[in-house]
Order: sequence, then C-alpha cells, then structure tokens
Amino acid sequence: MASKNTWIDGLAIEQLFTTANLPDMVKVVGMPDLHPGQGYPIGAAYFSADLIYPSLIGSDIGCGMALWQTEIPLAKLSIDKLERRIGNIDQPITRGKYNLGTIGGGNHFAELQKVSEIYDHDLFAQYQLSNKNLFLLVHSGSRGLGHAILQQHVAKFGEKGLAQASPEAQTYLEKHNNALDFAHYNRQTVAERLFDNLNTTGREILNVHHNFLERVNDEGQQGWLHRKGASPATAGLVIIPGSRGDYSYLVNPIANADLLSSLAHGAGRKWRRADCKAKLENRYSTDQMLRTKLGGRIICEDRDLVYEEAPQAYKSIDSVIESMQQAGLIQIVAQLTPVLTYKTQGGD
Repeated sequence: MASKNTWIDGLAIEQLFTTANLPDMVKVVGMPDLHPGQGYPIGAAYFSADLIYPSLIGSDIGCGMALWQTEIPLAKLSIDKLERRIGNIDQPITRGKYNLGTIGGGNHFAELQKVSEIYDHDLFAQYQLSNKNLFLLVHSGSRGLGHAILQQHVAKFGEKGLAQASPEAQTYLEKHNNALDFAHYNRQTVAERLFDNLNTTGREILNVHHNFLERVNDEGQQGWLHRKGASPATAGLVIIPGSRGDYSYLVNPIANADLLSSLAHGAGRKWRRADCKAKLENRYSTDQMLRTKLGGRIICEDRDLVYEEAPQAYKSIDSVIESMQQAGLIQIVAQLTPVLTYKTQGGD
C-alpha cells in the first residue's frame, strides 16, 4: 500500500514476496512504512490459516507505543528546564526483571510533544484532549523477555511455522502473551519514572502493540494475524510518529479487512543503520544532530545512535499519512511536534 509519493526499498518488497510464499500463508500486506528487516520486512501484516510463525513477530514481542496527556502546561514551556529534570532512566528499576522500566536501544524513545494543529476538533474534544499541555509518547517493547523467547524458539525449531494445535505452538503463545503484558506494563513504567522526574502526572490516551500475533477471522476464514511493525486499526486512536525531526499524527483508524485491519506504525527507515554515520558525519557535528529543524532537542549520549536514528534516515511521515488517507484508512485528529526526545543518558 503506497501512494506515488511513497518510496519503498526494493529489498523490502522482495522480502514481502518471500514471506507471501511461506507455507500456509494466505495474505500479506505491506504498509507505506515498509522497510527491510532480518529476512522478513518491517511494516507489514501477515495472515496464515493454521501455522504460526514466531520469527515474523521477531524478538521484540509487544513493541509498540503509548501516549499520555501530561499536566505540563505549554504556556510555561522551558525546554532547558525539561532537559535538566528528565533524569536518567537507562537502568532497570529492579534486577532480574528483563530491564523493566527502560526504553531500550535502536529506534525506541520517549518524547515530549506539543499539539501543532488540530484537524478534527470534534474527535479531539471527544477524547478530552487539550492543546494547552504537553504529551508524552513512549516507544518500547518487552526488552530482554521477548528476545529470550525468540532465541529459545529458534534454537529448537528454526524459522519454520508451528501447527496451531501443537503443544509447541501453545507454549509459544503463552510466552508471547506474557511478553505482551510485560511490554504494555513497561511503557507505563517508563512513563511513571519520567513523570516522577518531571514532577508531573499524565492520563493515558492509548497503549498499543505493533509486534504481536492474534486469532482473527479474515473474510470468513479463521487464522492468525501476525503484525510486524504495524498498528492495529481496531483498538481506538493510533499515534503514527515520524522521525525525531518530523511530526507525529494522532489518527482515528477506519478498519479495512482487505488490508488486514492494520496501519503503518511510523515513517519507516530509508537508510540502513550501517550507512548512516558515513553519510552524515562529515556534514553534521554531533551537537548539530542533537537539534532538529522543528526546534526539538535530543538526549542521546550514544554517538553512533545519534547518527543511526537521524531524521534523514527515515521517510517523510507526510507521505506515509498521505498513502493511508488515499486508501480511506484514517481520519487525522491532530498533528504533534517533538519538543524533547529521550534516547539514552549513557547508562548500561
């Protein structure tokens, strides 16, 4: 699914066809943020009849996003003050709990945002939202737990699918569901830690997974819907973020069974991580990379990650949103602008 303005890596399309040819696969849908992954593309939904494929979900089971409206007033906004107060949440709150309360590396983040435009005032009011306060967006998953589950599975079964009625499939599903609960709670815990540091509170607007498996009925056929980097269009409001230097959009989904009731989960990568530093290091200093064209700031003590997650490495979020609008999948509720993005303060 893409408009004429949406660029998609050819390798991602090849991987999508590879996945479509897996045994028992009925339907695959590539979202406008489709990009290459480890053998299977990210930004897609996959429907199989009788087999489940843990490798399609990947190692970060339950990775997703949650959004809160905070009590931080926009009228008194001081980015300097927020940057000093936000603190360090790189360390887990307890030992032996798979890094509970931490964001993780890669493209995970916590971000304070402000409403820059309201598109649907009725829906904005219906959800009791306010453009006078900052919002907090948390993107994280099941941390070490999901990784351990996939490693255990691959060590025993490799990449092959599991018959839905088999004991092995039931064992995986039980672990998968536990990881979903952990990921959901982890995003809440991250938010609570940040609220404590910033001396504020917040009201949760949404908390959804992007990497998960569920039993569904697709056009009269029972089967298994695998989402790998895709937002569900059946769980209320969805936040679709751009890069740290681009807008995010709060949207109201319009479910479409033909597209497996799924939406894009973000902008999608344009450059591979290994290429980013070489492309940008001679053009921009680290300090320059920690400021955005929209006036936002980034907290990231990992120099390599600063470049790997650069806005230039991602597609334009507007092209992704345009694709879904043209397909009649979303109503845009509001546009949000990043103010302060937390990646890492340099902890382990």
